[in-house]
Amino acid sequence: MARSSSSSSGEALPDQINMVGEGTVFEGTLRAESNVRVSGHIKGKLDVDGRVIVTQEGVVEGELHAADADVAGSMRGEIYVSERLMLKSTARIDGTIEAGRIKVEEGALFAGQCKIGEDVSETVQQQIEAKG
Repeated sequence: MARSSSSSSGEALPDQINMVGEGTVFEGTLRAESNVRVSGHIKGKLDVDGRVIVTQEGVVEGELHAADADVAGSMRGEIYVSERLMLKSTARIDGTIEAGRIKVEEGALFAGQCKIGEDVSETVQQQIEAKG
């Protein structure tokens, strides 16, 4: 679901997409109020109020916190998604998943623990709100 924000003049601004491009390595904590697309490599924590898209080329090592996430690349660590997590057929996940809902395409690989459901969604949403 797309959200828009307001500028200081009160005009509605379209959603912004922050990108970590191919060939880019980011180490540390990346915090964003809008959507993030990862085609590069993130080592650390990704904390996003909107949607995270990890492309087939993307790699995330660490923690991912988001409202929604689509993963087609590689992820090692912990994934916390308050709403919907989509694992595309090319996804390679090694770690822990906590999500409100999850959809896994045929071909996706996952090794680890997974918690799904309304209780998880509420807990993850509270964690996101506490950080804001």
